[in-house]
Amino acid sequence: MEVGAEGFERRLPRLRGLLHRAAFLALDMEFTGLYSTFPQNNKPSLFDSPMEVYLKVRQSIQRFTVTQLGLAIFSNENSNKYVVHSYNFFLFPSMWGVTDVEFTLSASSIQFLSHYGFDYNKFLKDGIPYVNEVQEKILNQYLLGGSWKASSVLNRDVLKKAIDEVTRWITTAAEEETMILQDLSGYQMFEVQLVLRQGLQNVWTQPLGDKKVMVKKVSPQQRQLLENTRYDYCRKERILLSARGFTNLFQALVKAKKPLVGHNMLLDLMHLHDKFYKPLPESYEEFKRNIHNLFPVLIDTKTVIKSIQKKCQFPRLSNLLETYMVLCSSNLNLRDPTCPVIALASDCSRYAEKKSPHEAGYDAFLCGSVFLKSAHLLLCRSTEDAVEPVPSFSQYLTVLAEYLNKVNVIRGGVSSINFSGEDAPCQHPPLLIVHVRDWPGLNERQIYEEFKALCRFDVRRLSRNQFILLSNKFKCVRRVLRDYKHHPHLRISIYRHWRHSPPVNCLLQVSGIVALWCLLAFVLGRAPCC
Repeated sequence: MEVGAEGFERRLPRLRGLLHRAAFLALDMEFTGLYSTFPQNNKPSLFDSPMEVYLKVRQSIQRFTVTQLGLAIFSNENSNKYVVHSYNFFLFPSMWGVTDVEFTLSASSIQFLSHYGFDYNKFLKDGIPYVNEVQEKILNQYLLGGSWKASSVLNRDVLKKAIDEVTRWITTAAEEETMILQDLSGYQMFEVQLVLRQGLQNVWTQPLGDKKVMVKKVSPQQRQLLENTRYDYCRKERILLSARGFTNLFQALVKAKKPLVGHNMLLDLMHLHDKFYKPLPESYEEFKRNIHNLFPVLIDTKTVIKSIQKKCQFPRLSNLLETYMVLCSSNLNLRDPTCPVIALASDCSRYAEKKSPHEAGYDAFLCGSVFLKSAHLLLCRSTEDAVEPVPSFSQYLTVLAEYLNKVNVIRGGVSSINFSGEDAPCQHPPLLIVHVRDWPGLNERQIYEEFKALCRFDVRRLSRNQFILLSNKFKCVRRVLRDYKHHPHLRISIYRHWRHSPPVNCLLQVSGIVALWCLLAFVLGRAPCC
């Protein structure tokens, strides 16, 4: 189900009720970009520590924004049946008052989403607003100041038109007479009312829905009686509720403390923190603590599937939809009576009829389904006896205990980030060292392009004519050592720290010089005695 700004507040109470009754939640997001090209070399590499990966990704998170958030709410209705309410929320940064957000668009990301049918009109025109705690505090102070200005050129034009219409009408209108202002968006409906009330003491305003606002001529005494009552739709609390927008649902997610499932969910978690909670901190450890406090139980299906590929006869797959299709196939014997039955709710049934890859709501549904089916597969493999007639959800969490709170790192010095403990080091293949001969001016990019056809290596310069290569696949290391054995310009070997490290070489050279001087001093000092 698609949800935009116009229908969000109306659906919010029902969404809160569904969260309260849920067994777990699955999440997916689409962005205006993934990794920023500014500054250069900003993409994470296999050489990076977890902190370096975080700081690089943090720069990208601060430049891009969320276009769409998919939330699939899985409820264990009865027995082994899970009913799914899957929602597609279009989001757009809040523009209330002095709040104006800048963000970047990546051409490749825009083209990618367009290819899969993303509706940018809904993102721009009907996106649900949101703020983090810092932005909300600024807006709160602005409201307390009592002075209201339009936040954009478009809104200023709308306000000017509305003020002109009302001032012309009010000079001849009788008390209790009304007029209607039309074609006002969510932001503009509040801004028009606030500016009119601030400038004219003898008007009262009230939203009518369908982008309309009623303006009524009243006496100053009647105006005073109506202000700050339940009939006042411009109370500070009401404005903040509307400006918070999706942040209200985010706070309900945090309060529910349900297990949160994602697929390659590091960027999702960082955007959740930055857009709806607080700006991302500089400290990597502080970020981990904050996320663990917000969401105590995280399951990354990418981490789970990587393990299943090692433990079970499971093919290596490139995306979430392929993984879902394999888990739904009969080859894995997951069609036994104990396997979880997943049914889409009647008002969210579109995904049962049509595949919609890279639509956030659909990917969230796939993610939660992959979680249930992979947990059932591991439970079947881990018990020698037959699985109980109806495995409980707590059993699924137990069988996945070793993967909880371990979020996959696509490229970095660790394979996953552990949000509830220390990050475990990753077992990479050995480093390779490239000695360049008779090929002047060679740089890291050219070395990368040279080996790209065989394997993706991360490259670092060691010295003027030496480069370090690092891959996450042993077969790539073996292939390069074999194919470049007789290359005329590149001599490749296994990197040995004691032999190839510049600091170690320097230390050995200095030690050699000191030892030689000591030997000479010893020989020369004994010469007269001889």
